[in-house]
Amino acid sequence: MTTSAKPNLLHRLEIDTDLTNRILTGFIKDQIEKVGMKRAVLALSGGIDSALSAYLSAQALGPENVLVVRMPYRTSSEASLSDADAVIEDLGLPSLTVEITPMVDPLIERFPDMSNVRKGNIMARQRMIILYDQSVDWGGLAMGTSNKTEFLLGYSTIYGDSGVALQPIADLYKAQVRQLSRALGVPNSILDKPPSADLWEGQTDEQELGFTYDDVDQVLFLLVDERYTVDEVVDEGFERSFVEKVWRRVKSNHYKRTMPNIAKVSKRTIGHDFLYLRDWVGR
Repeated sequence: MTTSAKPNLLHRLEIDTDLTNRILTGFIKDQIEKVGMKRAVLALSGGIDSALSAYLSAQALGPENVLVVRMPYRTSSEASLSDADAVIEDLGLPSLTVEITPMVDPLIERFPDMSNVRKGNIMARQRMIILYDQSVDWGGLAMGTSNKTEFLLGYSTIYGDSGVALQPIADLYKAQVRQLSRALGVPNSILDKPPSADLWEGQTDEQELGFTYDDVDQVLFLLVDERYTVDEVVDEGFERSFVEKVWRRVKSNHYKRTMPNIAKVSKRTIGHDFLYLRDWVGR
């Protein structure tokens, strides 16, 4: 695994967990009520991001209004299911388990040379099909569980885990997800295990990315939040090749963070100058 040099600026990513909790629970409640709903549906993987999202949603809406859906594949780890169970039990959440193996295997078997990336994308999109189906049945908004680090790096599947109605923790870096999760009492078994999308046996996020979250969080914070140039980040002690690699990923994956681009031919175009709720409030 390649890593950057070892400056440590993680203290600059520290957050006021009480304030952040109030902001995010208020956001969840406000966004769901604005569309005339009272409930949320989210995928619960057994990982820290979905666990934190469940804890925030239970606070914001009441646990009885948060349906969590476990969607294991045949290679998913038993530990992930047991960790998801711990969250469900701790919060008293309604839950559902839907095995995706018989849904995705026919397509995977159609292409015997399929890469793990392609398989993972199929699984992610199938899970979103299930989540939106349950959104209709449950009467709740489909909620995402992605963090800021993943979004900036493009470490997500478009119309898979990124294809949701709202993203409560997508402005928190992974280091900040850990801080808030610890403050809210997420089980230690989830806090301490290596982050993984659990798409295939033995898969971890950091092995797949090629660097650690701690390293990349610091670089992303400087590049994005502090608006440093690549040269300025290098001056902080990070390896140039690492910083340039991270910045290339941020730029090349921008399309995943926006609505599909629309060609502008009229006076007011969706995504260009027809953007906000205020455009029609009061009319």
